[in-house]
Amino acid sequence: MPSERITISEVGARDGIQTEAAFIPTERKIELIDALTATGLKRVEAASFVHPKVVPQMSDAAEVMRGIQRRPGTRIGAFVPNSKGAEAALAAEVDDLKVGSAASEAFNELNVRMPLEKNLAVLRDIASLAKGSASRLVGVVGTAFGCPYSGPVDVERVARIVEAYSELGIELTYLADTTGMASPREIRAALEMLRPRFPAMTFGLHLHNTRGLGIANALAGLDLGVRDFESSIGGLGGCPFAPRAVGNISTEDFAHMAVQMGYSVDADIDALIACAKLAEEIVGHSISGMVMKAGKSTDLHAVPRENAAAPR
Repeated sequence: MPSERITISEVGARDGIQTEAAFIPTERKIELIDALTATGLKRVEAASFVHPKVVPQMSDAAEVMRGIQRRPGTRIGAFVPNSKGAEAALAAEVDDLKVGSAASEAFNELNVRMPLEKNLAVLRDIASLAKGSASRLVGVVGTAFGCPYSGPVDVERVARIVEAYSELGIELTYLADTTGMASPREIRAALEMLRPRFPAMTFGLHLHNTRGLGIANALAGLDLGVRDFESSIGGLGGCPFAPRAVGNISTEDFAHMAVQMGYSVDADIDALIACAKLAEEIVGHSISGMVMKAGKSTDLHAVPRENAAAPR
């Protein structure tokens, strides 16, 4: 049985909440983030420093960062699309500046309003701003396995972005199945091509469950040695630029599977389940996590009296 530790980057408070139609009050975002960091998670995304007209749900990013508890050993991340966002994130003392480019040109135009090469130039500016600070850049390659507008993505385009990230000094890159188009076959093909070409890069996976394959894709990554995963509490989320997209793989579902398989995770499963229930209460509607509903597979139940054998 494996004994390696898996590192989970929890993205529910950013990637999960950003698509909610009703604005989530700042104090409730802070409440959720503090509950998540209390579980033992070592990486938690708290916000996105984007223009409020683009993602209104993240308009209180600075206030959220000021209000959360900063726990020793837990890195707080935020998405930054440009230099202005990076400056705000650095002022807020964000530990991980999450930067991204989409492998699909069509999706890149929608997501960051610019073509890939211009986007990479912007990332170079962000890297210059962060140089010498306590913050590090973490890369995300969006639509790494397919685009809902232009179809399959050539893995060479993914490699072009990873190469640019390497030149910026990025050491951790998440390959994102942004709209849930991948199967385990695509996960394997991309990793088997990329890892030998970029041996100094740590590759993680950011998986969405749009077509029910999120956990299967995570398992494919585990079998290939991936130990860094992004997930969202309760399966919250979606993508504002993708038709019919649903949330990330559920953090507590993935962590439960990993522990059942003999891996170790940073967070306590019961605490994650409590966070999923809190997230559902905060957003005010049912969310897709399964373990939060069914409980852990190790939870036992009393036999109902009406089903018990009659006494002799």
